[in-house]
Amino acid sequence: MLDIAEELNRWVEQGRDFAVATVVATNGSSPRQPGAALAVDSDGTAIGSVSGGCVEGAVYELCQQALQDGETVLERFGYSDEDAFAVGLTCGGVIDILVTSVRVDSPGREVFTAALSAAAGGEAAAVARVTDGPAELMGRALLVRTDGAYEGSLGGHPELDRAVADEARAMLDAGRTATLEIGADGRLCGRPLTLLVESSVPAPRMIVFGAIDFAAALVRVGKFLNYHVTVCDARPVFATEARFPEADEIVVDWPHRYLESTATDGRTVLCVLTHDAKFDVPLLELALKLPVAYVGAMGSRRTHQDRNKRLREVGVTELELTRLRSPIGLDLGARTPEETALSIAAEIVAARRGGTGVSLTGAHTPIHHEGPREPAGRIGSVA
Repeated sequence: MLDIAEELNRWVEQGRDFAVATVVATNGSSPRQPGAALAVDSDGTAIGSVSGGCVEGAVYELCQQALQDGETVLERFGYSDEDAFAVGLTCGGVIDILVTSVRVDSPGREVFTAALSAAAGGEAAAVARVTDGPAELMGRALLVRTDGAYEGSLGGHPELDRAVADEARAMLDAGRTATLEIGADGRLCGRPLTLLVESSVPAPRMIVFGAIDFAAALVRVGKFLNYHVTVCDARPVFATEARFPEADEIVVDWPHRYLESTATDGRTVLCVLTHDAKFDVPLLELALKLPVAYVGAMGSRRTHQDRNKRLREVGVTELELTRLRSPIGLDLGARTPEETALSIAAEIVAARRGGTGVSLTGAHTPIHHEGPREPAGRIGSVA
């Protein structure tokens, strides 16, 4: 649901009634991951997607029904060999979809309103919803913030809200969207409940060092992938808004000095395009010690060998050097700045999702990997 928070927040502000269908579980190959959502308002307007088209029509009808009767339903869609015209997933997977009515008179609307407002505003927050359990608890929601405070109630045992809030906060800290199984009394025993915890965190950072033409192309691709993109270069004549109109921020500073002073986390990607030793060595010496998602550096293989030699001389360990993606990008035969940006982005996605980078044609590797997943929403998305 939080992956369409901006649009849904506008609906809330306009006082619209709507129903939202959310993927809460998948099995096998599936087009969308838990947290993906489709919403329908009382006028029949639809936004979002839960399957890439396979079951959208049927889910649309479920949303319209939920708007009429206010009931929360859990529906499973899979593949049927028995009926070629049955509604299901052509990819052969199975998805469970929770459909919830969010009308003006809905008891839990204030929780959804607060969650959508937080996600749309770029604030970190998590929403936990009951997806399997007693009928009276289905769809009940709890909004959890980074400081552990929570709003709403799951309507069960008094300890349940507190226990779920603790678990959801841990998922939020990791930027994870996933299911949670817990006892209805808030412990791991007792009557079981299944909840979907959706995390919404600010967009991950991409920091591009080196204000060159390749950087301009990479900025555009980074924005397309929903990164918050910063360009940093020590040369003010090149690091300008005119050259990088799509960057979220442009910093004129020595790269290593800026990296020392700015915030990074486990989702941050660092792309070093300067291929100049006086910039690269002090920058990479620091970057390879940070717990970031990706560090890549541009340059020929000869440049790479020389750079590694210099890095060893300043004390960078062999283990730290194994983290360096250099020459940067996947082998696509790229020539132009745009093609090179695509190869870099492809390597970043492969690293993030656990992909191999090999062609899927003729391969026996899975199409979708169970690697770390970006959270839904502003933010980015699920797994």
